[in-house]
Amino acid sequence: MAVPSRIDEVAEENPMAQRDTRDYSAGTSAGGELNALLGKGSEFEGKLAFEGKVRIDGTFTGEISTNDLLQVGDGAKVQAEISCGTVIVEGEVTGNIKATQAVELRRPAKVHGDITTPSLVIEKGVLFEGKSHMESVAGSNVVQIHAAADDN
Repeated sequence: MAVPSRIDEVAEENPMAQRDTRDYSAGTSAGGELNALLGKGSEFEGKLAFEGKVRIDGTFTGEISTNDLLQVGDGAKVQAEISCGTVIVEGEVTGNIKATQAVELRRPAKVHGDITTPSLVIEKGVLFEGKSHMESVAGSNVVQIHAAADDN
């Protein structure tokens, strides 16, 4: 018979304390571990450039750029120009988001800014104030068609 650990006891006392086991790959081809975390109560100002997966649960002000995954956790406050592969927002973002793969806005996210991405998912209950622009992943495949001149 297994003896319950302290983690099991905490989970029974407070079901909300259970570990978040969702998959945050959101369409990225590489699985992998979280590369960095700006935890709750942390504050950072500046430019953040990274590879892999980064989660922000604290406060960030500045610029963020990567070809990979950025997750803004519930309770996080980000004021930045964001350029990423995939962005998942559950916290609050003020600034424009440009993603080459996808943007997911999950409850209780608040986004104040414009979003440019080929794939946008907004859950019910999210606050989004801004414009959205959908771009294809491979760029524009639009071919200009000109009417033939009337020779008569």
